[in-house]
Amino acid sequence: MAVDYAVIIVYLAGMLAMGWWGMRRAKSKSEFLVAGRRLGPWMYSGTMAAIVLGGASTIGGVGLGYQYGLSGAWMVFTIGLGLLALSVFFSARIARLKVYTVSEMLDLRYGGRAGLISGVVMWAYTLMLAVTSTIAYATIFDVLFDMNRTVAIILGGAIVVAYSTLGGMWSITLTDMVQFVVKTIGVLLLLLPIAVIKAGGFSEMKAKLPTEYFDPLGIGGETIFTYVLIYTFGMLIGQDIWQRVFTAKSDRTARWGGTVAGTYCLVYAIAGAVIGTAAKVMYPNLPSADAAFATIVKDELPVGVRGLVLAAALAAVMSTSSGALIACATVANNDIWSRLRGVVSRGGGEEHDEVKGNRVFILIMGVAVIAIAIALNNVVEALTVAYNLLVGGLLVPILGGLLWRRGTAAGALASVAVGGLAVIGLMASYGILANEPVYYGLLSSLVVYVIVSLATKPTDAAVLAAWRHRLAGRGAENTETAPEPVTT
Repeated sequence: MAVDYAVIIVYLAGMLAMGWWGMRRAKSKSEFLVAGRRLGPWMYSGTMAAIVLGGASTIGGVGLGYQYGLSGAWMVFTIGLGLLALSVFFSARIARLKVYTVSEMLDLRYGGRAGLISGVVMWAYTLMLAVTSTIAYATIFDVLFDMNRTVAIILGGAIVVAYSTLGGMWSITLTDMVQFVVKTIGVLLLLLPIAVIKAGGFSEMKAKLPTEYFDPLGIGGETIFTYVLIYTFGMLIGQDIWQRVFTAKSDRTARWGGTVAGTYCLVYAIAGAVIGTAAKVMYPNLPSADAAFATIVKDELPVGVRGLVLAAALAAVMSTSSGALIACATVANNDIWSRLRGVVSRGGGEEHDEVKGNRVFILIMGVAVIAIAIALNNVVEALTVAYNLLVGGLLVPILGGLLWRRGTAAGALASVAVGGLAVIGLMASYGILANEPVYYGLLSSLVVYVIVSLATKPTDAAVLAAWRHRLAGRGAENTETAPEPVTT
């Protein structure tokens, strides 16, 4: 394992070096939080694909393939569909707003009264997303070094917190590009073909497994529908995703770069399911489906290649973890703390919260994430809570603000409150992993939004005019002096 260890150690050292290099570029709030809004199409595509394809998509995706066969691809596939929908229909308008958070968008659209409560909901989502990614370090480091769970979480989390705190979005962008390359080589170009060959090829896989393993809908229609509701719609409104959209140098970059990233996600989804199906042939009696990835890597890959593939898994976890961490800190600082102090940034206006303040919040949130990850055991439940809150509480007012002129601030606030509380109450009643909380929570959010909006005074014409002005890209130009766009 010495060669594998060396590969991992070099990779981790490279991540810290990228963080140090990114610190030299992050001299302003815009540079620190959204990489100066100047990423070109290739860098944007790579980093966007990196953040959405995390440990759940890699280790979990292979596990679903092990359990359900090719239809196990649906979870990651719906993530790709959501990214495609965001990129094609909404990303250009989002990029032109020149804001830093989803809550700032809601303030602009509804007249400055929806930000705090939506910020709290978004903060809870990003916090739990960061926690679930951080927990995954325990699985990877256990395979690598037979390491204690708590030590593994602290080690992996500390590295992410370090490079994220140093350089903010620039460090995360640079590390995500490396992680994107490592994932592509490790999972798609190495693990996928090796797994299929070791399993005897597709003909042998079909001969040894039940026919339902090759049924595209074998996982069940209700499960697929739930995945679409949670992950596809979740991709449309998450702060971690929007913050990447804000890094694009133009709306064209956001649209086409995101389309490339979404297509990559679809390929990655199928690859994970195929790898899991191959693992089922080789190891039909594993105690846990989520152990399929680690088992096939540990037992079937040659020295060196094993280290690279484990680095790919680590890259998947780190990219999602760092993206969720900076999103969590940005929301905590800009949408909650600043509002409580009575200071609200409207994107491109007076910069009250500079690099130092945001750096401190990343550090604080990072320590909190590591502590919660150590205390929490069930990753699936934590992730379900995060997405249920996001979709049930924020989907309707966000998409309503983008698509329905008649939506009002009162309708948005009522929608967030009712949808969020309904999801929490229904999870307590039906269970965290039940489908009903997000179904009924989303429905109640929609009904309340429409009824309250129609029953209250329409949004002020001046607010709507300012909103349309921003959507057209003619307002709130960034006042910071930025270098030439990065077009890599």
